[in-house]
Amino acid sequence: ASTLPDGWTQKESKSHPGKLYYVNNHTGETTWTLPTSAAAPSSDVSQVQIRHILKKHRGSRRPASWRCNNITQSKEESLQQINGFLEQLQTTLKNDGFAAMHDMFQQIAYAESDCSSHEKGGDLGMFGKGQMQKAFEEASFQLKVGQLSNIVDTDSGIHILLRIR
Repeated sequence: ASTLPDGWTQKESKSHPGKLYYVNNHTGETTWTLPTSAAAPSSDVSQVQIRHILKKHRGSRRPASWRCNNITQSKEESLQQINGFLEQLQTTLKNDGFAAMHDMFQQIAYAESDCSSHEKGGDLGMFGKGQMQKAFEEASFQLKVGQLSNIVDTDSGIHILLRIR
């Protein structure tokens, strides 16, 4: 058995029993590859990569999407839908691990998100500070890699975020 370099933790995958992965204790980033050097703490991150699921409502700044030209549902209905997705994702993460939850997140985003990023499983690509609405940006930069947000409310609607980089 080899010794892990400083700052790494070895874990067994829940979705692939017997398969090991490694977690950077500083950043939360994971890798399947055995690390060969000490884990670097995250320097002040200037950019993040986020997947999100957006549910708009009639009070959204642009209450229309690829799914519907005129969104009429209430904010409460959007919150209820997002809460349902969040519960499914948290349960899947707990029972089946990150990979299964990440797959489910992409499937929900593809079918249900009111953002054009739905085509990419909710992936917004890399972005820096000052590029998104304040509440969205703050939530994005507070998440560790692989971490799911709680509900984020912006002028665009109600979101769940998943930081992937």
